[in-house]
Amino acid sequence: MDRFLSNAVNRIDAKGRVSVPAHFRQVVQKRGYSEFYALRALDIPALDVGGLDLLDRYEQRISQEDPFLQTADDMSFFIHGDGAFLKLDQDGRITVTDFLRDHTGITNEIAFVGRGNFFQIWEPERLKTYGAEARARLLEVRQAAMARRGVVPE
Repeated sequence: MDRFLSNAVNRIDAKGRVSVPAHFRQVVQKRGYSEFYALRALDIPALDVGGLDLLDRYEQRISQEDPFLQTADDMSFFIHGDGAFLKLDQDGRITVTDFLRDHTGITNEIAFVGRGNFFQIWEPERLKTYGAEARARLLEVRQAAMARRGVVPE
């Protein structure tokens, strides 16, 4: 497996650490990550987490902007100033810092959600709500597409 797929909820221990799911650690090992880059998602209460390739992807996007325009400056501020590195310990755990908690609302448990080339960290109840909203949006798109084609749902 070379993609972050599926999801899992893990409990934060008394020392403020949480185990990254085993199937995610397999991807981490295969990709050779020794630490994670984490960025607070712009429009949802989650963190996008990946290796340096995730940071590289964002920096490539910044490089396409005119460096003298506000957009490039804002993007750099967001990607560099609102991101952090998370260390993975020898037991496959990360420390749950205020950086993680403040944006997500995480308290005792963390939901890890695969997103292909990266994963997200969520507060489990917020993830459930978001998941239901995402399904409803996709169903609406599907129904609209079927209506345009004249297909009547059964």
